[in-house]
Amino acid sequence: MSEHVLIERRGAVLVIRLNRPEKKNAITRAMYAAMAEALKAGDADEAVRCHVLLGQPGAFSAGNDLADFMAVAAGGEGGEEVYDFLLALAGAEKPLVSGVDGIAVGIGTTIHMHCDLTFATPATVFSTPFVDLGLVPEAGSSLLGPAIMGHQRAFALLVAAEGLPAQDACAAGLIHRVVGQDELEDAVFKAAEALAAKPPEALRIARNLLRGPRGDVVARIREEGEHFRARLKSDEARAAFMAFMSRK
Repeated sequence: MSEHVLIERRGAVLVIRLNRPEKKNAITRAMYAAMAEALKAGDADEAVRCHVLLGQPGAFSAGNDLADFMAVAAGGEGGEEVYDFLLALAGAEKPLVSGVDGIAVGIGTTIHMHCDLTFATPATVFSTPFVDLGLVPEAGSSLLGPAIMGHQRAFALLVAAEGLPAQDACAAGLIHRVVGQDELEDAVFKAAEALAAKPPEALRIARNLLRGPRGDVVARIREEGEHFRARLKSDEARAAFMAFMSRK
C-alpha cells in the first residue's frame, strides 16, 4: 500500500482516503495501485458492504501526478496501475460513496461518475483540462459524462475545460448533494452506513439494474486509454506539459 492512500474500516464501510496534501492529492501510480487493491479486497470481503472515497480538506485531487505523465511522455513505460484501478472502479460490486472538498481535477472529477452518491462542499469546483494538455477524457467519462449530464454540459466540462462549481454539478446530476465543509464527512458516512445496513443481495441487484451492464464502460475505458497513452507521447502534449510546468 502507498503511504499516500489511507485505508481503514468503519464497521461495514471500507474507507479509501487520498493522503498527499502537500501535492494536493495528485495521484501517483503507487496510489492507483493501492486504491485498486483496496477496492478489490473490499469487494472480496463479505463483511464490507460499502466503499467510501475521500480526499483532504481543500483538495480531493489535483489529478494525475505530472511527474508520472512526463515520464510516459518521455518514452517511459508504465500505466498499468491506472487501468487496474479504473477497471476495479468500474466493476466495483459494492456501493461507492464519495466526499469532495475544493480541488477536483481530471481523475479527481471523473472518478465520481462511477460513484453512487457523491457529496461536495460549496468550495468544490470540478474541472477536466484534458484537451488543454493535449490529452483526451479518461475513466470512461466520454461515455458516462453525456449519459449523466447530456452532451452539451459534458462537452463543456470534458472538452472545453469549463469548471463546474458544486451547485451546478448537483443540478447537472454529477453529484448527489452540496453540504457544508464541516458536514461533509458526516454526510458521507451517514449515507454509507445506511447503504451498508440494507439487505445486501437486494442492494446488489438494485444497484446493478440501475448501472446496467459494465461491458460498454470497460470497453470505453480501454479505448480512451489507447488514445490517452498515444497522446501522452505526442508533440502537442509535450508542448502543453512544458508550458504548464513553466507557469508553476
